[in-house]
Amino acid sequence: MPKLEKKDLRRGWRSWAMYHLSSMSFEKLEAHGFAHSMIPVLKKLYKNKPEEYQEALKRHSVFYNVEPQVGSLVNGIVTSMEEERANGKQIDDDMIHTVKTSIMGPLSGIGDSTIQGILIPILLTIAMAISNQGSPIGVLLYIFGYSFIMLSLSYFMYMSGYKFGINSIDTIIGAGSKKLRDSFNTLGIMVIGALAASFVHVTTAIKIPNGKAVLDLQKTFDGFFPGLLSLLAVMLSWYLISKRKMSTTKVLLLLVGISVVGVLLGFF
Repeated sequence: MPKLEKKDLRRGWRSWAMYHLSSMSFEKLEAHGFAHSMIPVLKKLYKNKPEEYQEALKRHSVFYNVEPQVGSLVNGIVTSMEEERANGKQIDDDMIHTVKTSIMGPLSGIGDSTIQGILIPILLTIAMAISNQGSPIGVLLYIFGYSFIMLSLSYFMYMSGYKFGINSIDTIIGAGSKKLRDSFNTLGIMVIGALAASFVHVTTAIKIPNGKAVLDLQKTFDGFFPGLLSLLAVMLSWYLISKRKMSTTKVLLLLVGISVVGVLLGFF
């Protein structure tokens, strides 16, 4: 009976961690990366069964897409299922496909909200604060900090998936998973809001004559709503990206254009 060792699992994880996005297409997305990550495992399980080895690669080459770091949990679960199948347990192709497709969505929601919405903004904030005066330490901190966290998270999720196997699915797609994703989304919104308030600064230079006095429009805004123009700039960017489906590059160019025109006209 074939039995996977720790070194086999590490090879499978390393293949996923290094190559999950190396072969992308609109038809299959991460399918080839997933199949590639299964090669070290499948070679061990079907060492003397070339036909079953080929069939296993085929069933792992269908459409697949997940947030790669948190999503490595799926690799661990499927690895556990493949091991049980190789040892005679009744696990067919449909069961494996169902497991992959049923949990890749919830895991992507958790992974995207925590990594893209929380972790990366926090790391960037720390790095930018350190490098604000020209120090390269902030850049190095971001590069090595991000790499260490992502690799550690990916490894932990992979090994956890293998350890708990198919039993871990209830936790991922059960009733409590929605609350967990909502919590991460809320935390992500709070982090983005805090970053916007800290790093977006828009002020106006407009001064309006008022008899013998001059009304400073910016001081008026600050008197009843500090940061109003900064908030409007953030909300405009969100509206253009989220509602009008503009690319971030176009939004950045638009903001630069508004800034240049505003400075030339004396608005900013």
